[in-house]
Order: sequence, then C-alpha cells, then structure tokens
Amino acid sequence: MAHDESSGAPLRLRRAVDPARDHIRGGAGGEDAVTVVGYQDFLCPYCRRLKPVFRRLRETLGDRLNYVFRFFPLERANPGAELAAHAAEAAGRQGQFFEMHDRLFDREPPIERTDLVAIARDLGLDVPRFLRDLDSPEVARRVAEDVSDARTNAVTGTPTLFVDGVRYDGAWDYYSMLDAIERPFAERVGRSARVFASLPTSAGLVLLIAAALALVIANSPLAPFYRSAIDAQIRVGTESHGIVLTTRDWLAEGLLAFFFLIVGLELRREITSGALVNRRAAILPAIAAFGGGVMPALIYLAINRGPTHGGWPIPTATDVAFTLAILAVLGDRVPVGLRAFVAALAVVDDLMTIGTIAIVFPSAFAPIYTIAVAITIAGLVALNRARVYAPWPYVLVAIALWMSLHLLGVDAALTGVILAVCLPGRPTPSPAPLVAQAATALAALDHVDKEARRAGREAKLETEPVWDWALRNLSATTERLLSPAERIERAIAPWSSFVVLPLFAFAAAGVSFAIDLSSSDAQRVFAGVIAGLVIGKPLGILAATALTAATGLAALPEGVTRRQLVGAACTCGVGDTLALLLADRAFSAEAAAVAKLGVLAGSVLAGVLGYIVLRQRAPTTQPAEPLSSPGRAELHVAAGH
Repeated sequence: MAHDESSGAPLRLRRAVDPARDHIRGGAGGEDAVTVVGYQDFLCPYCRRLKPVFRRLRETLGDRLNYVFRFFPLERANPGAELAAHAAEAAGRQGQFFEMHDRLFDREPPIERTDLVAIARDLGLDVPRFLRDLDSPEVARRVAEDVSDARTNAVTGTPTLFVDGVRYDGAWDYYSMLDAIERPFAERVGRSARVFASLPTSAGLVLLIAAALALVIANSPLAPFYRSAIDAQIRVGTESHGIVLTTRDWLAEGLLAFFFLIVGLELRREITSGALVNRRAAILPAIAAFGGGVMPALIYLAINRGPTHGGWPIPTATDVAFTLAILAVLGDRVPVGLRAFVAALAVVDDLMTIGTIAIVFPSAFAPIYTIAVAITIAGLVALNRARVYAPWPYVLVAIALWMSLHLLGVDAALTGVILAVCLPGRPTPSPAPLVAQAATALAALDHVDKEARRAGREAKLETEPVWDWALRNLSATTERLLSPAERIERAIAPWSSFVVLPLFAFAAAGVSFAIDLSSSDAQRVFAGVIAGLVIGKPLGILAATALTAATGLAALPEGVTRRQLVGAACTCGVGDTLALLLADRAFSAEAAAVAKLGVLAGSVLAGVLGYIVLRQRAPTTQPAEPLSSPGRAELHVAAGH
C-alpha cells in the first residue's frame, strides 16, 4: 500500500456522496443498494489489483452496488499519478470518466502525456478540449478537493474504502468484500459496534446507562431480584478447594483486574512514549493527581470524625471514562494539551486508588500465602527476562497470582497492575524487512494461483505445499508489529470499557433512595463525600498545579486558559466507578449505601459544573503560564509513512 501521513482514522466518511459531484458507477438500485467509496490512485499497484474484484462484485450485485471513485494521487510514491487523475477528471467533463478510469487501470505505468492523448483519441473525446481541461485550474482544484477530503478522513494510503459511509478495514478479496456489502447479521452487528466504540463518548455513555439502570431497578419492584442477584454466592473450584464470592465480589476482585491491567498499561505507555515521557511533563499530572487525592480526603476528615472517618478514601477517586467523555463532548473547546494532561492525571489517580485499596482495605491477612505471591511474581519477571513473547504463559501465571493474592488477603484485582508491569515490550520494528517478508509470502501464493489458472484449473491454495510456509511468515510479520503488552491491551481494552466497568457499575450503583439520612453520621458521610468530590478534588488539583508551576518544576499545558484548567479540575470530581468500590470497602452495607448516594450526587454536580465552565468560550485565549519547550505536555500521535 502506498502511504501518506495522517494523524488519525475516523470510521465514518466525513463528506457524504453527492451524485451531482462524485463519480459514481452503478444504477439507482433499491433500498438494499450499497455504496462503496474508494480513495484511489491510478498508478497504485494495489488499486489495480482491486479492479477485477470490483468487476466481479458488479457482476454479482448488479444495480445493488454503487461504486464511487475519489482521487488520492500519491505523486511522491507514484510519479505521474496527479497527471493521470487530471486526465480522468478531464474525460469526465465529456461524460467518459469511467471509460478513462478503466483504460488507466489497464495500462501499465509509466503513463506519459502522449499516452493520455492516445487514450482520449481512442475513446472518441474532443482532444483539444481534453487537453485544455487537462491543464485547467478547475480540474486541478477538483482533484485537490478529493485529496483534502481524504486527509480529513485520515486516509493514509491507497486504496482506502468506505462501505455505506463506514471505513472498511477488512480483507480485500471478493468473498470478504461481498460479506461486507451484503451485510449478514454478524457483519452488521460488528460494523455498528465498531462505529459506536469509535465515538469518544461511547465508554462514558455505556457506564452512565449501566449506573442509571441499576438506580432505576434498585428503586423499583425489581429491587429484591437485583439484591439477590448481586449477593448470590458463586463458587469456582471444588467443594473443598474452591473460592466462594458473591457476584459483586467477583466483579470487584475478578473482572476489575482487567480494568487495572489497562490502567497499568496506559500508565506504562504514558511514561515510555506519551505525556509522561520526560520528567517535567510527568511531574505536573503526577503532582496534580496527588493534590487531587489529598484535598478531598482532608475535607472529608474535617467533616467526619469518629466512626465515619474511615470513608476518607471515597472522594479521592476519579472516573477516567466519565471525565474523558465529558471532555470529548465539548470537542474543540478543550485544547489537546488539556486532554493529555487530564488523561495522564486520571491514570496516575487510578494507580493511587489501587494502592489505597491494597494498603488501607486489606482482607483477612494470611501471611502463609506470601510465598505463593512471591513465586508467581518471580515467574512473571522470569518470563519477561527470558523474552517470552507469547501471551498465554503470562495469562496462566497471572491466574495463579490472582488466587494467591486473594488467599493472602490482598485485593486480587491488583493482579492487573502487576501483570502490566511484567509484560514485555519490544522495540518498534523496521517496517522494510516485514514488508519484504509479507510480500514474499503473498507473491508465492500469487504465483501458484497464476500457474494454476494458466494450466486451466482452479487453484486450491490450501492444498499447496507453499500454503503453510506462507501462513507462518504472514503470522510472524503481523505478530512482530505488536509487543505482548500492546497485543493484550488491544484485546482487553474494549472489554474493559464496554463490559467490565459497566457490569461493575451496575452491581455497585444500585442504591435505594429510601435511605435514612436522619442520623448525624449519615449526614456527615453524605456531605463529606459530596464536598470532597465537588470542592476538594478541583481545589487540590488547582493548588498542586499552581504550586508546581510557581516553583518551576513543570509548565502548564500549552494554550490552556485558567478557566479551562478550572473546568477540567471540576470534571475530575466525577468519581463513579472506583469511588463506589471504595465505599463498599470502607463501610458496612448501610453506611456504604449512604456513601454511594453521595458519590452519585457529587459526581453529577462535579460533571455538570465542569461542563458549564468548559463550555463557555473566552473572548481571548491567554495561556495560563508561559511555556518553555522542555515543559510542554505533548500528545504523541503515530503517523503512517
């Protein structure tokens, strides 16, 4: 694939197909017609390979397929690509775009100007008019518009395809594309899920729905069924050697380990290649997270003395999914530097919360299992040192570590953080050898296919001796692109965001509104949690940030106003998921219900307050502090080449 640079890959087509402007091949079709948009280059060898696939699809689907060609000539990769694009557009001005399209794809490069004139003459075009259009600014502008559109869609190479407005990243063979176009049930569900998951607010929305649903059920006639479900005892193992936990505890200790794994991997990535990559960039969100943890605890303790003081950790937690979802909803009102700062702060905050759970709320401690924990951690370290890159050995040892931590009396969800530290990384590979290896394997398969067709028989590649060799090489190249840590993160992150956290929120947020707040203890807990989240969290973050900037330890994010910083600090008071977990750890069921109600109320207030502050645009943008380049919090984005 020929490549150009890009900074992202939105899944939805930014500019809809316009029959008055776009080049469309196909009939009107019916309601079941499918539109395939292709950003292509006439001299790209891979685009040329797709032409017979589209021809076969047209033969199969007829008027149900609308094929839309958009220009994306990569002149540096394919000299003469822009001239060919201009020629097709010039022919289109005489109503013969796809005739020229077919001739250009059929002709082997290079294609000279004289070749274009010969094709135009052969097609019966008005050659003088064709030449005038070929060199006209209008034609050049039309091609440039498609290129600009391609860049807004983060098109990184040719061909890039969109099926019914959704980016298609599946296989390019006939049968795979036919499935994508005919849209069987599984394909429709998968495509819809990918589009939804790509929305920056989707994780926060699912979490909000889960928490709201739990509140509704807990305050409805279904409440007894809800309580019995989350308090049900579930045994894993035999009668004599099993682990018995309630549904709520399995979610908190079992499934949350996956979330903690993602938190650990995100922090590791921020330290190695993200906003925490250098000391000055790392100090600011780390100190801000510390301040955002200390101040809510102090405010809670100022309100709560005596038997309720143990709930001080509850308002210290930030819910990263909700916080980042609020920032995403605000769009360009939130500068990129502020997003990176809040993301790094939230990850550090989560890690602090995990540490709090381990230190402040241990279960019944059984020191005899310390040896088992030490052995399993040593096993993970040994796998790392031995450069074992297959993920399954780490998974097996992690399961043993989870059981050991649980039996030790420490929150077993910490397995995720420990595993994140021990998973091996690998240096980013040079793409050239991998491209050569993959191309060699595919070329061997292509050669066998061509030889079979030349002999007049159908090729059955899976029966050929070269088949297994080619598959091993292709698997090796794809596996080398990702380290085990990256591979596991990519596999687990969607499950963590859209299954683990919503399930936990559903189990933890089901608080009955019929809670007795008449006692002074309940009132103090309720007020302390709300004050900690709404006042303490932003106050601690802002104070720590101001102190850090004043001492010169770090600089504030570039282009961020003081008002934007205040708004972002307020959104960090949304403490839903982990704050609910801390409430269960800190109190008995009755007091925990009061604390959870405070968490939900405080989170709503903090989120609304942060949204209102950030939504207001300042008349002029004044940076909160001047920045020096070493102190700049940077967002590192991979670009294709």
